[in-house]
Amino acid sequence: MKTAVLTDSASYLTPAEAKAMNVTMLPITVIFGEEQYLENVSITGPEFYQRLHEEPQLPTTAQITMHQMQGAFDELSAAGYDEVICINLSSGITTFYENLCAYAPSVTNIKVYPFDSRKASAGEADLVRYAQYLVNEGEHAAEIMPKLLDLRATIDLDFIVDNLSHLLRTGRISNTSALLGNLLQMKPMLTFDEDGKLVVKGKERTMRRAFTHALADFKAAQEQADYPLQVTVIDGNSPVQSQQWVDKLHEEQPDLTVIQSHIGPTIGVHVGEGIMGLLWSRDWRKELAKEG
Repeated sequence: MKTAVLTDSASYLTPAEAKAMNVTMLPITVIFGEEQYLENVSITGPEFYQRLHEEPQLPTTAQITMHQMQGAFDELSAAGYDEVICINLSSGITTFYENLCAYAPSVTNIKVYPFDSRKASAGEADLVRYAQYLVNEGEHAAEIMPKLLDLRATIDLDFIVDNLSHLLRTGRISNTSALLGNLLQMKPMLTFDEDGKLVVKGKERTMRRAFTHALADFKAAQEQADYPLQVTVIDGNSPVQSQQWVDKLHEEQPDLTVIQSHIGPTIGVHVGEGIMGLLWSRDWRKELAKEG
């Protein structure tokens, strides 16, 4: 039995990391007017944000098709894989997971295991890295899927956006009354609810206060957890601010595992530039190190 792991480019693994882990990462399509680009293939993060400043019309995205998925399944099957775990964007913000669940029974050359991340960005990446680790340890989908559910239950995050206009336009946020945050020039704070939908959980007047709020949420999660947590600093084309957050986390907790992740085109379409976030989850590597 040979098991593969597949994800989409909204996980924001770098192409180099995905290749090194032997993870299949399919690109999501970004559309500027009549022009279509594949994330990390024909458009990079910096190129996307530059276009975002220059184009009068806001871009859109198109989810990965089942035709593209079948192409990946065919390649994996030809390479000798018997099954594939597909970890993709939250079902709360896209119909991809629902579509894949409907399509999977028709795939005959490889057994398909869809997994709903109920997150995006670094939340997806956490799950992908853990799944591939378990594959490398010789485990298979039947054993791995329950463990992914356990890890997913430990993932939480605070996203801070400059404004909600992109999310309201694309319909990717549930409580649209949060437009009030824009009118008051606030920094809306978002999270994923239990169904994987983006919701507003609060607002702060400045990014500095929003970071303090997110840091307090993370520390509260640490106090409640009976396992070590790692944290990921997420930014949308804000490298300086990202490094400041990383430095602050290291200053307060020198032994904390801190990862950096960058929002690129397909999520950037919906949240705009300047998004910052903290995402935390069980530090399974540190747990394994203690066990060893």
